[in-house]
Amino acid sequence: MVELVPSILSADFAHLAEQIQAAERGGGTVIHVDMMDGHFVPNITMGPPVVASLRKVTKLPIDCHLMIENPDEFILALAEAGANWVSVHYEACRHLHRSLELIAQHGMKPGVVINPATRVNLLLDILPMVHHVLVMSVNPGFGGQQFIPFTLEKIRYVCAVRAELGLEYRVEVDGGVAEDTIVQVVEAGADLLVAGNAIFGDGHPEENARRLLHMARAVSGKLTRPGTKHSVPPDPSKNVREKGRPLHRTARKRKSLLRGSTV
Repeated sequence: MVELVPSILSADFAHLAEQIQAAERGGGTVIHVDMMDGHFVPNITMGPPVVASLRKVTKLPIDCHLMIENPDEFILALAEAGANWVSVHYEACRHLHRSLELIAQHGMKPGVVINPATRVNLLLDILPMVHHVLVMSVNPGFGGQQFIPFTLEKIRYVCAVRAELGLEYRVEVDGGVAEDTIVQVVEAGADLLVAGNAIFGDGHPEENARRLLHMARAVSGKLTRPGTKHSVPPDPSKNVREKGRPLHRTARKRKSLLRGSTV
């Protein structure tokens, strides 16, 4: 199911609790927290203390997106603050496998993030470890940026890899998700839609969230309803790990995807 993930980066911090509750009434089901350190990206935002404060005002999952150079140093603090999901950038992690394991060991759901210019096939070996893949559809660091169109192909490819390898990770998109782009993003296959400025920018988060979610689910309904022009074909690799089928078949699929990817 498509879910709307309000990003508090664009919220009014003087009334943060009220804004989060309004976005939740509008249909938001996960709260997105962008952590920036001024090094990996050219901005400084928030950290574990804000997450701890959020935990007091919402029961929704808190999704922390770490745009920082040393994410491993903050995993324990985020777990103690009450974070539920933590995603780290491929581009920031020297030992990505270790970072993802660390997140899981602290009871949180691990995610991996790629910037617009990073190829999806670099993630193939760690995809079985993750709860979600976050495709950045803008260059990270600031809210309110314009959506980068070529990232739609990355979203499609991440979804195709999921089907081909028989995996179950969610596909999240962050950056420029608004009324003029949300249909394309959902049609490409994303099911976690991060929106900040489009929800909080004009001070009416409940109405904006409700409208965006309605648009997204209307498109999603067409994609999943048999017999429409948007109908999705059956997953050809649903039983890729079924009894009797060698596990090395999955390894061969991974190598084939690696050779064929250009996104």
